[in-house]
Amino acid sequence: MSLAIVRWIAGPVLHAVKQGPFSLRESVRVGPQALLGEVVRIRDEEIVVQVYEDTAGLRPGTEVRGDGLPLSIRVGPGLLGRIFDGLLRPLSGTGSVHVQPGMRSGGAVRVRFEPRIAAGALLPPGAVIGSATGAEGRAQLCLAPPDVGGVVESVVACGEFADDAVVCVVRQGDGGRSELAMSHVWPVRVPRPVLRRLPAQTPLVTGQRILDCLFPVAQGGKAAIPGGFGTGKTVLLEALAKGCNADVIVYLGCGERGNEMAGVLDEFPTLTDPRTGRPLMERTVIIANTSNMPVAAREASIYCGITVAEYFRDQGLHVALMADSTSRWAEALREVSGRFGELPGEGGYPAYLSSRLADFYERAARVETLAGSIGSVTVMGAISPPSGDFSEPVTSHTKRYVKAFWALDVKRAQARFYPAIHPLQSYAEDAGEFAPWWAAQGNGQWLALRRRFLTLLDEQAQLERMARIIGKDALPARQQLTLLCAELVNEAFLRQSAFSEIDRVCSPARQAAMMRLLGRFIDLAEAALAAGVEPERIGGLACLRALQRMGEEIADDRLPLIAELEARVGREFAQLAPTTEASDAAHG
Repeated sequence: MSLAIVRWIAGPVLHAVKQGPFSLRESVRVGPQALLGEVVRIRDEEIVVQVYEDTAGLRPGTEVRGDGLPLSIRVGPGLLGRIFDGLLRPLSGTGSVHVQPGMRSGGAVRVRFEPRIAAGALLPPGAVIGSATGAEGRAQLCLAPPDVGGVVESVVACGEFADDAVVCVVRQGDGGRSELAMSHVWPVRVPRPVLRRLPAQTPLVTGQRILDCLFPVAQGGKAAIPGGFGTGKTVLLEALAKGCNADVIVYLGCGERGNEMAGVLDEFPTLTDPRTGRPLMERTVIIANTSNMPVAAREASIYCGITVAEYFRDQGLHVALMADSTSRWAEALREVSGRFGELPGEGGYPAYLSSRLADFYERAARVETLAGSIGSVTVMGAISPPSGDFSEPVTSHTKRYVKAFWALDVKRAQARFYPAIHPLQSYAEDAGEFAPWWAAQGNGQWLALRRRFLTLLDEQAQLERMARIIGKDALPARQQLTLLCAELVNEAFLRQSAFSEIDRVCSPARQAAMMRLLGRFIDLAEAALAAGVEPERIGGLACLRALQRMGEEIADDRLPLIAELEARVGREFAQLAPTTEASDAAHG
């Protein structure tokens, strides 16, 4: 074990004189409490260490001992349903155990193991060695480490074991022997290997209409959620965690306010999974790193979160990672970089901010795993730009690496319009690739309706500027109808309450039915206008109120009511007749 002696300390950064060999990014233990740290620079006979815990009480002369391994965490069947800090140390699920200085990740749990291999079989790296079933009854696959494989010498019989107990012994090709447990250790900064990356073909269903229908993100894709203070980033991420169709949710609170994380930690264990009726926490991992925790640990937490997500991906599962927020992570980079004495770049951030963001987002992918199954990691990262300025470095660099950009608007949030996603500032680059998927869901018109809605909203923005000058009533009839239809799309389709039992999550079938119904209304309205019906009479139809309320009044299990509403819309338009003056005007 390598040894160094502390010479100089400044917050989470210390300089130590080497008395043995160290490697870059090597994990180290500092002082008598064995505080966790990482070597970030080696210069001559000195190392620079980033410490992930409170360094109060350390002084020159303190010993630093190297582990000989990079910064790593233990991944295994004991992760689901639990809450961890930014270094993957358990905050719950371990009885009266509390995080202590120097504590390492994990905390063994006992599960029932059933082997899926036999002695004498060839075990490839990353292959399945068995299944583990916890107390809640959910079965998970146990994987060999991605860098270990060989011939199985022995494997235990079915039984209950701690997840870090040896269950299999493998003889490697070089003659060495490896003892495998249900869990294993993996370095957080190293992406877990896969057989190959696959193209995105299926959207991640979020349950939010404005996202699924207008700005979809692929399973295995990347999305950014920028927004100023009070625009609802955290509420939106929580809604996505509760309603998306991922198999596993990894929720990462990175540098967020303690009261917000307390709300998450209090609410999630009480939620029910709408797909299974079981507690939602059974398929959720929460990593809580609040703003008052050591700043360097915030920098490491985002890598811990993506490594946990990759571990479940390697089991052939579809994983959604919600990171709230990458701005707080970037601020941690900036603060620690200043203590290193590095020259600041744009906005005071280190020059390597862009490459660190790329390293993080590029670990999202849909892949064929080493075990031969298909899995994915979808990353959704919130950004908190100062004063809502989307030209600041974190937002502008992130836009280079994501394909879905969900911009939250302060004005919409102030108008209590949620989710406050601005439809003209947001985009989804690969939306067109999901048309076949929507056609399979019974909405072959999806791409055309999406384009129509976005065009309508764009025209609304232009006309509202004109209406503020000359007045809405002075606009031509067609432009008045455009404003009417755009407002209907906003109120009936884009507005969605996270607190409504019915509307908090909207299924693809209901989204498709609502899109078709609104498209039908717009067609009938344009035909009525062409026949000489005034926009005021169209705006006075009784069915408009029902259309605006259908999201909160028609549940997923009552879709025939949408067809009934469509018939009602048709009847009311059929009863409209143009006045004599309007008919004369329409026919010249």
